[in-house]
Amino acid sequence: MNTAEQINEKSTGNTDAGMNALTGLFVKCSREILKENLMGVYLHGSAVMGCYQPKKSDLDFMVVVKENMTDADKRAFMDSVIRLDAAGPAKGIEMSIVIRNVCDPFVYPTPFILHYSRMHTAWYRRDPEDYIWKMNGTDSDLAAHFSVIRGRGVCLYGLPIAEVFGEVPEEDYLDAMWDDIGGAEEEITENPMYLILNLPRVLAWLKEKKILSKKEGGEWGLGSLPEAYHPLLRSALKEYAEGINEQYDPETAKRYAAYMLEQIRAEKEQNKGD
Repeated sequence: MNTAEQINEKSTGNTDAGMNALTGLFVKCSREILKENLMGVYLHGSAVMGCYQPKKSDLDFMVVVKENMTDADKRAFMDSVIRLDAAGPAKGIEMSIVIRNVCDPFVYPTPFILHYSRMHTAWYRRDPEDYIWKMNGTDSDLAAHFSVIRGRGVCLYGLPIAEVFGEVPEEDYLDAMWDDIGGAEEEITENPMYLILNLPRVLAWLKEKKILSKKEGGEWGLGSLPEAYHPLLRSALKEYAEGINEQYDPETAKRYAAYMLEQIRAEKEQNKGD
């Protein structure tokens, strides 16, 4: 029986034990399929930053290989990931596979050879050959993922993080973060919790070079931002912690986004001058 087919109700990502079971199965699948090509499997995101919330989180994996994968290995890997994802948390599994030679020295924008998140499930099920053929390229967001792995990630299998991931230049990390939040004024009413907590994460890094989780970003905001925005931050923190859906005043959210982007732009300029 394939490892991914061993999933049962106790293996779902809806509990800490379930999360640990899924990470173990992900590693086992990676080792079985990639064999000697596998250099390491690394966990990052909320699962290693103390704020994993099954109703609001995903499980973030980075897989590093020696050389490109065959299409057959990509297909086998994706089949396993799809099955594991079905037992995952609300947002599922997000994973990227990269070749080691883009990790150190760091290459930006960073090439990847395979990627998956739950938004791609239907595409893969509909046409797996097309998915495998097209799901590769470069991703600026990997600069942020690599930075988090270097700062707070966990090696689940393989070479230690320090031996695989080289330093990410600050300008590349900032560019990746800006890609994520640059459209906040237009997007915050569609995805309020995510942006309310992510905006102070970016500002905290610019001011203090701290790599924070969404929860820590919101808490930093409560200690550093005007009180007028504290109710917004508290609501977002509550939603994230409890897995509920909070209601946000759209005008207040837009004002908050505009204020935060102004602060972030100012700090970016200040950093250029230093």
